[in-house]
Amino acid sequence: MPGLVDSDAALPESQEKKPLKPCCASPETKKVHDACIIEKGEEHCGHLTEVHKECMRVLGFKI
Repeated sequence: MPGLVDSDAALPESQEKKPLKPCCASPETKKVHDACIIEKGEEHCGHLTEVHKECMRVLGFKI
């Protein structure tokens, strides 16, 4: 049909998916982790640090 885009066509270079940066990975766990550190201090948030690290590992980061 005219006007339809082939779903298998490559995206133009400007629209290709950029690699995920560590600062933007796992925003949900990062937000909770950072809030805990600000409110309670790093020594009380180790469990949240581990949860955030695991989330980043799942996304392919070597932590």
